[in-house]
Amino acid sequence: MDFPQAVKTCFQKYVTFEGRASRPEFWWFMLACLLGGLATGMVSEMLNGLFNLAVLLPSLAVGSRRLHDIGKSAWFLLLWLVPIIGWGILIYWACQPGDPAANAYGEPAMPAAQEAATPPGAV
Repeated sequence: MDFPQAVKTCFQKYVTFEGRASRPEFWWFMLACLLGGLATGMVSEMLNGLFNLAVLLPSLAVGSRRLHDIGKSAWFLLLWLVPIIGWGILIYWACQPGDPAANAYGEPAMPAAQEAATPPGAV
């Protein structure tokens, strides 16, 4: 999955908290949020606030789908409220490869062999 496809997928699944999200989908979308936040922050504080509000639900949705991909409940997103330790745990989990087989949350978002073999930015 490449950058534009990941961003498009996350906005199409704006409030879809079911299913699974691959590592590339999650990380490309987080990069888009970071770059969008930096760009809008340079323009205006109000525009930055509006941008962050606009990407809040898609970020929570892709985060929950990413946790589902490794077999964890989306409720673990609440760890984000625990400074340092919670953040570290969630980042660690987001870096883990997804379950190669179907789990309680559905079929894999991307075959494990393809996810491991696809370098960032490649199709």
